[in-house]
Amino acid sequence: MSDTCSFVFSDELLKYKFGNHHPFDQFRLKLTVDLLEKMNALFSEDIIAPRIATDDELALIHDLSYIEAVKKAGNGQLPKEIGENYGLGTEDTPVFPNMHEASALLVGGTLTAVDQVMTGKALHALHLGGGLHHGFRGKASGFCVYNDSSVAIKYLQEKYNARVLYVDTDAHHGDGVQWSFYDDPNVCTLSIHETGRYLFPGTGNVNERGQGLGYGYSFNLPVDAFTEDESWLYAYTHALREVAEFFKPDVILTQNGADSHYLDPLTHLSATMKIYREIPRLAHEIAHQYCNGKWIAVGGGGYDIWRVVPRAWALIWLEMTEKSNCYGSLPKQWVDFWQNESPVDLPKEWDDPENLYTPIPRKAEITEKNRLTLEKALYPIRSQQKSESV
Repeated sequence: MSDTCSFVFSDELLKYKFGNHHPFDQFRLKLTVDLLEKMNALFSEDIIAPRIATDDELALIHDLSYIEAVKKAGNGQLPKEIGENYGLGTEDTPVFPNMHEASALLVGGTLTAVDQVMTGKALHALHLGGGLHHGFRGKASGFCVYNDSSVAIKYLQEKYNARVLYVDTDAHHGDGVQWSFYDDPNVCTLSIHETGRYLFPGTGNVNERGQGLGYGYSFNLPVDAFTEDESWLYAYTHALREVAEFFKPDVILTQNGADSHYLDPLTHLSATMKIYREIPRLAHEIAHQYCNGKWIAVGGGGYDIWRVVPRAWALIWLEMTEKSNCYGSLPKQWVDFWQNESPVDLPKEWDDPENLYTPIPRKAEITEKNRLTLEKALYPIRSQQKSESV
């Protein structure tokens, strides 16, 4: 197994674009790549170009009729009323030219990362263009046309016969991936997200545990709105360690949405850059503990593309390449260059200031509520361990 790391990227990934005023903006990829390059942490030899997923690969998860509808939509040939039945042409997922080609490239990027790791060309692989976890078998949803993580997991099963642990730290529940493998005992999904009480997609309750043979292999941690770093990290750390020990995966696939941050405009959590240091650090640890290091990471949500996403996503690559001990100032060259285009003042430091937001008045109540949620989520594992020890 190689000890190198692969970074899957090309400018073609920026063609997945719903419009200039849509919150999903892949320009964040460019900002992240430039940040890493300006700090001499990413080089041309690290970068692997994504390939386009074939129709057969997309059909591992998606209905052929849906794939055809996406192709027609991108060519301007899909009637509006039919498109809406497929979730295409909605406010969340508007139609754009060559939609199929751009979406299939995102899926192919994640498959490229999978092959890099599973063939031993790289120990870890990162594809920040992926992580579109809301797409369903026959319907687009939540800015996601095709579900690259679901396709990748099925691909991992069929090509490499792998048991996959999927870990989703996006503020929005990873519903599309969960439902794709809800009855499969060889895929374990763990999602920590803001409660769906006030946030799309409204799913991800603790009692969503799987069905049939897959019962007990879906884990959900819906944390309360305004959750802060300490409570979030307590839940994430305990859950990931215990779920990994329970499942013992062959490979770990992490979805790294960066929208739990306080500054994100679409969510209601109060996390800071502290969690984005710990998320990849623990994933890295788990990968080496259970998977001989095999770790594939993708992007996801993240809608403050200037102040949050580049820092959060850069830390994943820095962790993979064991250069994560970066504190203090961001590269001045990066800040000065992009400040001319940014509509907000860019951060100058890796970490957030202590006074990023005013104290949350319900902190103790939120913390206790999240602790109880964690206990409920892990109850099946803990009760099994208790019975085995008797």
